[in-house]
Amino acid sequence: MLPSIASALLVGASVVAAQTLPVTDLVGTWSSKSNSTLTGPKFYDPVNEKMFEPDHTGISYSFTADGFFEEAYYRAIANPGNPACPKGIMQWQHGSFTKQANGSLVLVPIAVDGRQLYSDPCTYKTSVYTRYNQSELFERYEVITDPYHNIPRLNLYQFDGSPMMPLYLAFSPPEMLPTQTLNPTTVSSSAGAKATAKFKRSTDEITLPMNHKVLNRRREPMPADRWWWFGVFLTGSGAVLYFLF
Repeated sequence: MLPSIASALLVGASVVAAQTLPVTDLVGTWSSKSNSTLTGPKFYDPVNEKMFEPDHTGISYSFTADGFFEEAYYRAIANPGNPACPKGIMQWQHGSFTKQANGSLVLVPIAVDGRQLYSDPCTYKTSVYTRYNQSELFERYEVITDPYHNIPRLNLYQFDGSPMMPLYLAFSPPEMLPTQTLNPTTVSSSAGAKATAKFKRSTDEITLPMNHKVLNRRREPMPADRWWWFGVFLTGSGAVLYFLF
């Protein structure tokens, strides 16, 4: 992260109460044009550690009036060197946000909760599932009525002023998972070892197949030499059966 961005995020995180301004116009779940990628339980299941692949790529942000956010990303990554091997990435995180006096938005996620699922089917046989934690700074935002669709539209401008793809209001109130920490790395209760085993997880450097619907997972063909030996076995078995019967 660039030093200027990191500094701004640190400032935002340290002056939450002093700098937060009303954000009623942001409240709701906003989604890109495909309206397929949405925050909430249909994208990520924190109990079973599952991420569900949307029908189309896109992004989604949800905001509450009391300063919480959630985001969901599903993106395809082109592979110019080998167009037959595109990559895919899914990211989810949530946390708190503040609107600063200058109109900027600072999003600070709950570090242990964020998740990322990366698929490179021509390099890995399974998707790579890891923790994900990325604070964000938006220079400004605006909520307008889209002149074509005649629905509320959210325009977010990144830290350098460049616009993101427009987002459209999908739900109000927002569709989100609970705003508190969902997967703490430690349990400070008397629930015992059983509770600790349930919640103390580390997804760093874990590789595993995606859940019920594999993201760009590739089925490996059987090598030709195995087919040849399989044919030999069938031929030999048939000869033995002929002489016996």
